[in-house]
Amino acid sequence: MLYWLYQFSDQFGALNVFRYLTFRTGGAVMTALLVAFVFGPAVIRWLRSRQGNGQPIRTDGPESHVLTKQGTPTMGGVLILLGVGVATLLWADLSNGYVWAVLLLTLGYGGLGFADDYLKVSRRHHAGLPGRSKLLGQVVLAALVSGWIIWLGDPADSTGLAFPFLKDLLVDLGLFYILFAVFVIVGASNAVNLTDGLDGLAIVPVIIAAGVFTLIAYLVGNTVFADYLQIHHVPGTGELAVFCGALIGAGIGFLWFNAPPAMVFMGDTGSLAMGGALGAIAVVTKHEFVLAIVGGLFVLETVSVIVQVASFRLTGKRVFRMAPLHHHFEKKGWAEPTIVIRFWIIAMILALVGLSTLKLR
Repeated sequence: MLYWLYQFSDQFGALNVFRYLTFRTGGAVMTALLVAFVFGPAVIRWLRSRQGNGQPIRTDGPESHVLTKQGTPTMGGVLILLGVGVATLLWADLSNGYVWAVLLLTLGYGGLGFADDYLKVSRRHHAGLPGRSKLLGQVVLAALVSGWIIWLGDPADSTGLAFPFLKDLLVDLGLFYILFAVFVIVGASNAVNLTDGLDGLAIVPVIIAAGVFTLIAYLVGNTVFADYLQIHHVPGTGELAVFCGALIGAGIGFLWFNAPPAMVFMGDTGSLAMGGALGAIAVVTKHEFVLAIVGGLFVLETVSVIVQVASFRLTGKRVFRMAPLHHHFEKKGWAEPTIVIRFWIIAMILALVGLSTLKLR
């Protein structure tokens, strides 16, 4: 919205700054952060008044959760969605189709998560939407947005699959690219959801990943930088840096209230939305495999669940004391802050590895 103010720069020269992505990305960060800080206390009070005993705690989980997390309200993801939505609409170029595709998918996944959280709270049980129904909703939304992204792109390479470390290779998957894109978006959404199990555990890796993709979106959308780094140029993707900035600001603002001991949990409302957003941005920028590196912590948590389920069904034995992986370390006696901070460190290291793919080709 504010982007169009640059048209009046002839009368007021200072308004020319609204043309610059860097300025508007910074504005999106600060706006989303301010929205979270201003509305956070009111949102938390409203959630607490509506939920009574807060998020239902699983009795088969770590014993400490029954004592330390009982009564904490969930659905805090609405605060993240509010910050991201307001900041994106305010600072992004709203004529850019990629912005709308990613934003609407994020809100759609947030809506699915909200319905899931609502059923958990209203039924006082940790089971929300039926798994198949939730997955079907995710797949349908991802398929629609993936088709939209392909339509927005250059027909010559919109269905092409790029690989990190290889500068010229672009494998055209044709219509099968939609299936791949759906897998990336749905997989990222559920991976973040699985990671969200301890105070602050998921939100910081999301912020880190969003920071990496702020840079990637800016570089991929810039002809000069894309040519210099020998990465595939996708016109228009630079505007997603503004969206990523909004995600960073909203995430930091939410962390203020989610830091141990958490005043609110993001719930599926936040985790499904943020994971889906990262997946969609990776698809638009053609850095799907880089997302698997940068978000390697989410991949690790997901793999731990897959291995645990497969092992138990095939052999009757468990590989981990409990899955996802962070609960395994809780069962081993690690303190929650220790697990969270060490996982944050892992996320930072993986982010640096992911960034290295931009130059090592």
